[in-house]
Amino acid sequence: MPTIVVEVMPKAELLDPQGKAVAGALARTGHGSISGVRVGKRFELTVDGPIDDDVKAEVAALAENVLSNSVIEDVVGIHYEQSNVELAEEAVGAASAHHDGYDAPAGETH
Repeated sequence: MPTIVVEVMPKAELLDPQGKAVAGALARTGHGSISGVRVGKRFELTVDGPIDDDVKAEVAALAENVLSNSVIEDVVGIHYEQSNVELAEEAVGAASAHHDGYDAPAGETH
């Protein structure tokens, strides 16, 4: 089943107390080369069926209106991921769609 990943981050102009706390902990544990951390949210949505334009529109609306608080957060990414099985099925379908009808006998390459 396809997975849709929605990434939400605090608006750049707002203080990120959680990020500041993580940055402080990193500095205290010897990672002083890290100068800043921002902490966001990641949502993984699994959908039944293919990801078409209607599903993309629905997820975009959900990301803006439900998964994020538009006053303090920005939706920074929506990624559409497919499983290896789905990718293999697409590859087989594409290969059979491009078959030119000629099958070379075994051992022949012309």
